[in-house]
Amino acid sequence: MLRCRTTIPLLPLRRLLVQPRRPCAAATSSAGAGDATPVSSAKEPPREDDLSEESRSRLVRDTCRLLELRDSWSPKLEAQLRHLLRVLSPPQVRAILRAQAEKDARAAFEFFRWADRQWKYRHAPEVFDEMLCLLSRTKLHDPARRVLRLMIRRGVRRGPRQFAHLMLSYSRAGKLRSAMRVLQLMQKDGCAPDISICNVAVNVLVVAGRVDKALEFAERMCRVGVEPDVVTYNCLIKGLCSARRIVDALEMIGSMLKNGCPPDKISYYTVMSFLCKEKRVAEVQSLLERMRNDAGLFPDQVTYNMLVHVLAKHGHADEALEFLKESEGKRFRVDEVGYSAVVHAFCLNGRMAEAKEIVNEMISKGCHPDVVTYSAVVDGFCRIGEIDQARKMMKHMYKNGCKPNTVTHTALLNGLCKIGKTSEAWELLNKSEEEWWTPSDITYSVVMHGFRREGKLKESCDVVVQMLQKGFFPTTVEINMLIHALCKEGKPVQAKDFMEQCQSKGCSINVVNFTTVIHGFSRQGDLESALSLLDDMYLSNRHPDVVTYTVVVDALGKKGRMKEATELVQKMLNRGLLPTPVTYRTVIHRYCEQGKVEELLNLLDKMLPRQEFSSAYNQVIEKLCAFGKLSEAYNLLSKVLRTASQRDAQTCHILMESFLTRGLTLQSYNVACRMFQRNLIPDLKLCQKVDSQLAVEGQRQAAGKLTIKFIERGLIKPEKHGN
Repeated sequence: MLRCRTTIPLLPLRRLLVQPRRPCAAATSSAGAGDATPVSSAKEPPREDDLSEESRSRLVRDTCRLLELRDSWSPKLEAQLRHLLRVLSPPQVRAILRAQAEKDARAAFEFFRWADRQWKYRHAPEVFDEMLCLLSRTKLHDPARRVLRLMIRRGVRRGPRQFAHLMLSYSRAGKLRSAMRVLQLMQKDGCAPDISICNVAVNVLVVAGRVDKALEFAERMCRVGVEPDVVTYNCLIKGLCSARRIVDALEMIGSMLKNGCPPDKISYYTVMSFLCKEKRVAEVQSLLERMRNDAGLFPDQVTYNMLVHVLAKHGHADEALEFLKESEGKRFRVDEVGYSAVVHAFCLNGRMAEAKEIVNEMISKGCHPDVVTYSAVVDGFCRIGEIDQARKMMKHMYKNGCKPNTVTHTALLNGLCKIGKTSEAWELLNKSEEEWWTPSDITYSVVMHGFRREGKLKESCDVVVQMLQKGFFPTTVEINMLIHALCKEGKPVQAKDFMEQCQSKGCSINVVNFTTVIHGFSRQGDLESALSLLDDMYLSNRHPDVVTYTVVVDALGKKGRMKEATELVQKMLNRGLLPTPVTYRTVIHRYCEQGKVEELLNLLDKMLPRQEFSSAYNQVIEKLCAFGKLSEAYNLLSKVLRTASQRDAQTCHILMESFLTRGLTLQSYNVACRMFQRNLIPDLKLCQKVDSQLAVEGQRQAAGKLTIKFIERGLIKPEKHGN
């Protein structure tokens, strides 16, 4: 398949892969650097990576302990760390970097940089490799690039593996173009590509969804003598399956056999997984036969386990059970994990009779169900509201020597909450210590949401309080849902008390929680409490966002306190917050309502340069019309006629209708004339209505002129309107 494809130029790759292969540049190493062993093939044995002994050494533990105190470093502590660094061996430095990276890769990089700047110390090549390897597992591409450039500057020998680490880091950050440019950097360094870096490049393109580019890259590999191996083909097959090009994936497996690179089981498993997701079981069977006949690979227990789990995961319970039976027929051992997957699939589909039958079959065959299997059945019964059956299954668990765990009990409580028996669930939760099981944060959340759905907000808050006492913390979303429910019921004071109680217990309270309570006070008309809470946000280092300011401005405008509203908007702009369309609509509505047109225009002049809002003046005119302030609206007409768009025509029509409604026909006529002057055609029926009204009022000079303007522009025929 690769050899017959037509290639399209891919410039960064082309410039690299058309070069003849040459060995990696071996720069002269410094005294402390030594030579790094290049890795040229993906099949090369892995380097020794067991640092467990070094991790347990006292030097490593003391160094890590000092690094934990970095926030309160003193010259004395730094001197101790510098002394330890001088006696550390390269494997011990690697162990320290690995220990730091487990918490934060940035901390590991900072230690790497600090150590490199110390007098009479130079990182060994394997330390550079370790740092690059750790960074390749993150999105920190800038530190990875700095490490590689430092290797080049120091003359540390490097190979494709080091460049591959940088490529992976760029890929994880979603920077595909930068990842592929690593190949150019590698070429400039005089390092020829090998199969390992090419496989990384193919995988990067596949992960980014650029399957066609990955195929082109593989073509070029062939032309420059880097033959694709089974890893290359498997990456391409995975990409084709992800793009739903199953026929191409199967053709590629066939081309592997022709190109002398026989597919392995992973090649077939990748396609089978996709077919299982699509419930294409007949094609899976055909592929199993093809795997056996073409490649000489016989399905084993791993093959059937994969098929069973993928089918069960996507809810295809009958098909998963069919392969499980086939596996048993071939005398492969099916353990409780395989049965649990099938049971779970039946439970998700609500087919509890089949699920129970499989559990009984397991017991009869001597394969005892574990707590995962039973929990799936309990959850299945609870999903369909059969709580009594779920309780019977839990008794059955005890009878068979399997104790229900937290997941099992949480499933039961969730079932009770779904049928409106949250109080009973709460009682069972409080008896957890008596029944020797430990609730989790999810258990408390289930009961809390149950009370909230039933409208029992006091009980829901009590659950959160007990949850905090047990050392669990609700999420900010859960807290906000309760706060919103309390405010919706007109209880902002209770919502504020609840939020403060959560904050005092160490919960993460964010700006959304504060804004919800402020909005609750504003809806109740308690503006002073809302402003007081806004001040509390600053004191607790929670900076209001544009939504917070919009809510408070709306409340101030509602009370007619426009001066304070203006100051608050200016404060928002000074903080660098950009007004949203909701902010504009709120400001326009409140200022027009109060008749503060001049102040509104001054405020818009400050807001619009920060964040463009094309329909701002249209909305001002329309709001003024709605509040009956037509003269002010007419004075602003020039601001919307500048662009002469359809949105402007709509605004002019609203103004004309408002004038007509109040008997000001001549002013409506003037609006239409100004529209014609700007080559903006008004509505014909509305203009005919204006002409008729002018004739009734005896305005002979203006009556009929709008119709004449339509005739002059060829929009209507004269004979239809001659009189």
